[in-house]
Amino acid sequence: MEFWIFIGLIVAVIFYFVGIYNKLVSYKNQFKNAFAQIDVQLTRRYDLIPNLVETAKGYMKHESETLEAVINARNAASSANKKAASHPDDPSSIKELAAAETMLTGSMGKFFALSESYPDLKANQTMESLMEELTSTENKVSFARQSFNDSVMLYNTLREQFPSNIIANRYGFSAAQLLELEEPEARKPVKVSFS
Repeated sequence: MEFWIFIGLIVAVIFYFVGIYNKLVSYKNQFKNAFAQIDVQLTRRYDLIPNLVETAKGYMKHESETLEAVINARNAASSANKKAASHPDDPSSIKELAAAETMLTGSMGKFFALSESYPDLKANQTMESLMEELTSTENKVSFARQSFNDSVMLYNTLREQFPSNIIANRYGFSAAQLLELEEPEARKPVKVSFS
């Protein structure tokens, strides 16, 4: 009788650890799927940017340096996104994408600031339409990034908890990287003026 109890306990422990392994696999697949949603939105964004720049070229002839910076940043971000999309579980590719996206956001900010000084450009119907699409896409990117980061957090939490960490370390479930963009403006102190 004791033999069967012992065998039953061993079987229960095995099933418990198999359950942990399967849960790790499930959470890893969830964050990979969440990254796929980011990839869709970023690709859409990268497709819109050249059209935006092309539309602005006619109005911003003297701003070629800014326009080139936007295109170069877009190309770097697109390349980093392709690398990250093929390996969303590689922390270095996610960090590289975050850095490239930060550069693109900065160059787009300069582009939008310059475009404010061209009233004809702001009034252009194509430009207005592209700006609306880009704004909508930016919102979708933000939501997809939040979903990805939530999935990564759940996965990383599970892989760090005991006894899941034993299975994670034994079978190569490495930590995943959050997709966090550096926003230098958010780190600057707020300027208050009473004059």
